[in-house]
Amino acid sequence: MKKFLIVIALLTAQLVFAEAPADFSGTWILNTDKGENLGMMKAVKETLIAAQDDETLVLDMTDVFAGMTTTRQVTYDLGGKAMQNKAAMGAESETVSSWDGNKLVTVWTAEGAILGTKTERTETRWLSADGQEMTVSTARADNPPIVFVYERSE
Repeated sequence: MKKFLIVIALLTAQLVFAEAPADFSGTWILNTDKGENLGMMKAVKETLIAAQDDETLVLDMTDVFAGMTTTRQVTYDLGGKAMQNKAAMGAESETVSSWDGNKLVTVWTAEGAILGTKTERTETRWLSADGQEMTVSTARADNPPIVFVYERSE
């Protein structure tokens, strides 16, 4: 009985001290000087407005590249339900998100370039300790991750 009570106490302590999921709400500006492996994306000016509740994270993005402005919206289901979203280049994708501590991990799956194949990339999103930077790391297969760093503009 004593061991059982100790186990219950430890589980309860883990729940109490578990890291709460991050809240990405706010307006964010991409700082390409802090990113990694951006390639041509280094020339993009992006503003991201994030709205989050217990169930969803909605990102409204405005990009300026080569004098052209584009907008898109991405919705993440924070409970793990598959969502249909468009990737930056317009490809229809299925996204499935889950929490890893205070990081949001999203797997993007889309049709591959070869008929009948699928491509998959994993996006991991987190906040700095002070909440003033949001980092998004995107990895595909064995390629080095592309890292975007956004700064809070509010």
